[in-house]
Amino acid sequence: FCPRTPIVLVGCQLDLRYADLDAVNRARRPLAKPIKPSDILPPERGHEVAQELGVPYYETSVVAQFGVKDVFDNAIRAALVSRRHLQFWKSHLRKMQRPLLQAPFLPPKPPPPLIQVPDAPPGLGGGPAALFQAPLCADVVFQLQGGHRVFAHRVYLATACSRFYDLFTLEEPPGEGHGDTRDLSSWGRGFLSLRWEAVADPVAGRERRMAVVAMDRGVQPEPLRAVLEYLYTGKLERPHGDLRQVGAVAELLEVFDLRMMVANELNQESFMNQEITKAFHVRRANRVKDGALSPDVVFLVDDGAVPAHKPLLIAGCDWMRAMFRGGFRESYASEVSLPGTNCACLRAVLDFLYTGVFTPTPELDAMELLILTDRLCLPRLQALTEQYAVDELLRAFMQRVEIDEQVIIYLEMTQFHNARQLAAWCLHYICTNYNRVCRRFPREMKFMSPENQAHFERHRWPPVWYLKEEDLYLRSKKEREREEQLQRKQHPRSKWCFWRPS
Repeated sequence: FCPRTPIVLVGCQLDLRYADLDAVNRARRPLAKPIKPSDILPPERGHEVAQELGVPYYETSVVAQFGVKDVFDNAIRAALVSRRHLQFWKSHLRKMQRPLLQAPFLPPKPPPPLIQVPDAPPGLGGGPAALFQAPLCADVVFQLQGGHRVFAHRVYLATACSRFYDLFTLEEPPGEGHGDTRDLSSWGRGFLSLRWEAVADPVAGRERRMAVVAMDRGVQPEPLRAVLEYLYTGKLERPHGDLRQVGAVAELLEVFDLRMMVANELNQESFMNQEITKAFHVRRANRVKDGALSPDVVFLVDDGAVPAHKPLLIAGCDWMRAMFRGGFRESYASEVSLPGTNCACLRAVLDFLYTGVFTPTPELDAMELLILTDRLCLPRLQALTEQYAVDELLRAFMQRVEIDEQVIIYLEMTQFHNARQLAAWCLHYICTNYNRVCRRFPREMKFMSPENQAHFERHRWPPVWYLKEEDLYLRSKKEREREEQLQRKQHPRSKWCFWRPS
């Protein structure tokens, strides 16, 4: 027992106040007691205990590298001050300061959440390959010798091969009748004739007007399917019989890219096919954007009409596939009403479904597009739009444009329309600018949902305990300065008798 020994009260592990307790508990030993938020004492509790004991109080954190030097320096000060009455003749002890006040620790500002863009899921549509296997809304059928028929979609073939583009842009007979049969024997190798007639949809079962292309007897079903599947996917699938037959049909139909891929496979140089596939998709995207082939459906939106191609929509969107499958009247309608959106948003969706790339335009409203992506169940495009919205907000912020009101509007709308990543970013922005946002928009913050208000209280930065600590520190500092000034007046320095202040 050492009654004359000075005491310093120290609070450790300050970093637990702002740490992720779930991650901390996972990193601890399996049998260790998990740390709960109630186990972490606020700083005012430490000051209360220190005031009861009449001792100084300090907080430390090895993780944050804060306060350790303060504890040892002020412990030394307390020890030297306690020796004054025992070693009063030592002048350096008279000048020793009592333990200093500790400035509060400001936790690091939490980083904003990152927008994670998911990979494109195959979904129910499964992409172009699945559409070729189950040709919903087919508009062309190839008639082969022996009664074999292969259904396909003109837009996929025409945008992938110039020969098929020339074929399907031949003058089409007007009306819904069968029209005359066009002889193609002199037009190109492999083709015999082209006619238009009503054919039952192979998936929905209902009759629709299709182009019937009669093929030469040299075109066999399996090689033709391999060629057509390449025109859908840009890839050469191996299990299609003899590759030489596939190459022969590709050369006959003037699909020269596929003929080159077959040659690479036969020469054990299949690694070269990756570049051909990349060029294929770039060429298709450009042709789709050019809109050379006439569309088969028109969407009526709030500010106009937007033409589109059903097969491209079905392959990329499960919502579109369900609408055009046959159970709804939109399946066979040439015009489909889509209220609640505009042309700019719908064109952005169509470009994404056609090319897989999100290309924002100046007239595009990010919030309107998020509403449409939630409606059409397009999570990848939704994430890309969220990233675009964040980039636009940050660009405006860097240009010193006030974005607080826009963030509040975004928060309410994104939570309602399931844009969770953008909502998390808005919550982070409001939390890290809480005081300023509350001063500028007190009414909007007051009428926030209880869940949002609870989130702000838990995650606001600087935290409440820091603001209280800062206020206590400033008041204590002023009080100590007042005491020291009063003490200097009561004990003026001794002066020489002939010294006169200037």
